[in-house]
Amino acid sequence: MNAARPDLVSVFERAPGLAQRVAARISADAAANEIIAAARAELARMSEAERIAVLDAHPRIGADPATLSATSRREQAAGDDPATLRDLAALNEEYERRFGFRFVVWVNGRSKSALIPVLRSRLRYDRERELATGIAEFLAIAADRLRSR
Repeated sequence: MNAARPDLVSVFERAPGLAQRVAARISADAAANEIIAAARAELARMSEAERIAVLDAHPRIGADPATLSATSRREQAAGDDPATLRDLAALNEEYERRFGFRFVVWVNGRSKSALIPVLRSRLRYDRERELATGIAEFLAIAADRLRSR
């Protein structure tokens, strides 16, 4: 089995086994769209518990910067005011209680305060839709990271 390339480990935010599974499916010079297609195919083969583990490998929005990967720290840099961080912490807790997995969203340069309405809106989804949305957001983050490298 191919070892995961370090860049894929970073792209997929340490998601359990996903980088290795994708690396085994692609060539060393695969384009970003091929890597994302391989990741999408692997995620589709995974059990629900495995997909949840992929989401849970991603950091919480508003997490302590010391706990974030360098890539996540750059992506989550905007907006650290205490009130926003308190709101995010409470909403993250509510979300994880409701769905049983971590809220994942493609930040795309948005401030943390701009993500609060997104999180609130997604709390209204049913669990199946939210799991699919979280995986889609995870893939959007990975695609963005691949384009940025």
